[in-house]
Amino acid sequence: MDERTAADMTRPQAAPAAGAVDRRPFVDVQALFKRFDNRGAPIDILQGVDLTLGQGETLAVVGASGIGKSTFLHILGTLDRPDGGRIVINGEDVFALDNSRLAQFRNQTIGFMFQFHHLLPEFTALENVMLPPLIAGRPRRQVREPARWILKRVGLEHRLDHRIGELSGGEQQRVALARALVMQPRLFLADEPTGNLDRRNSDQVHALLRELNRELSMTMVVVTHNMQLASYMSRCVTIVDGQMQDKV
Repeated sequence: MDERTAADMTRPQAAPAAGAVDRRPFVDVQALFKRFDNRGAPIDILQGVDLTLGQGETLAVVGASGIGKSTFLHILGTLDRPDGGRIVINGEDVFALDNSRLAQFRNQTIGFMFQFHHLLPEFTALENVMLPPLIAGRPRRQVREPARWILKRVGLEHRLDHRIGELSGGEQQRVALARALVMQPRLFLADEPTGNLDRRNSDQVHALLRELNRELSMTMVVVTHNMQLASYMSRCVTIVDGQMQDKV
């Protein structure tokens, strides 16, 4: 179990060459294949996708709806399994892990922001953000301040004790972002992280993601229709006929 103090967790943790991209593979996707059944007709949504990302590298996945962007993100986040291929993250062949070890790896390594937030309505904003470190087994007294800190970073320090139903859609989205970031994950995945935000709050989220990428050397993969956000990423790709292609 991580024995860092609450004070330690509220500060960015040291990382090699913070903000720089380590070109050694941190994420290595090999020949990824995924098929869906549509009323008896198979659809090959991913057909041998290959991708390599170094630690601290940022990637935007763009393109029309239905091309496999969210499917790819869910498989990369180990929330769904591929029908072929393998994914190695930080040297770990993730789908070779049993379910218990995979869940632990996901909790400790990956922060995921969903397009639909999946927040718990009976809990406050602060309680929702505290959940990932509590699930990781950290004492409650150690997780409150890191949760407060990240909520402040997303501009919600005045809404900590409000239940989810008392928050606007944009505020709920920022709670979901804070929950994804509270463990300071080495890999951050987001599906339309600014989709429900106005221009001012979108700009704040863009700035926060860039800051945390620099501070923590956090690898990021973002599915987005927001080309401004995509332009901040070090690479931009799309999916064409089940294959990943660099976007020119």
